[in-house]
Amino acid sequence: MNIVFKLLGTGVSLAAGFAAGKIVDVAWEKGTGNKPPKDGADLENSLRSALAFALVSSAVAAIIQVIAGRTTQKAIARFNKHPEEV
Repeated sequence: MNIVFKLLGTGVSLAAGFAAGKIVDVAWEKGTGNKPPKDGADLENSLRSALAFALVSSAVAAIIQVIAGRTTQKAIARFNKHPEEV
């Protein structure tokens, strides 16, 4: 059963990361009025906006990863405590 939980945790993390990326993209576009500068080497975007986007998207990704990991571990612990209830 442990491998199932690991696969489930990985799936949850991937889905959460994908959703967070979309949310950051939409928030960036609404906040700045410009498309997100995803290509840091593209000279059409300023260095400031490329660095700001990289910082924001990295921070959100790290936060989502921690939350998804902790939530998955709590669910695993709860299941292992009372497996007959599920």
